[in-house]
Amino acid sequence: MTFFARFEADILAKKKTITVRDESESHYQVGSTVDVSTLEEGRWFCKLHIDAVTPVTFSELTDFHAEQENMTLPELKAVINEIYPNVESLYVVTYHLVEE
Repeated sequence: MTFFARFEADILAKKKTITVRDESESHYQVGSTVDVSTLEEGRWFCKLHIDAVTPVTFSELTDFHAEQENMTLPELKAVINEIYPNVESLYVVTYHLVEE
């Protein structure tokens, strides 16, 4: 799994506990552990345990989702629109940091 490097600190601090992805990244298996790296550099930085993969529409995103992303709802919607323009069907991947 990859994340923009700007999210690394929040993930490692356990402030970001979900990621919202499109259908092409909805294949994560609940109960699995995945290696995580930065999108820009491909630099590994942690392992995450997948707790849930839940379908959600863009219009159903709430302040609770934003809180789990460690941002405001307008920020979350702006980021999603930037990454997945005009995509309504999304997936919330809930995870927790694997401490080694």
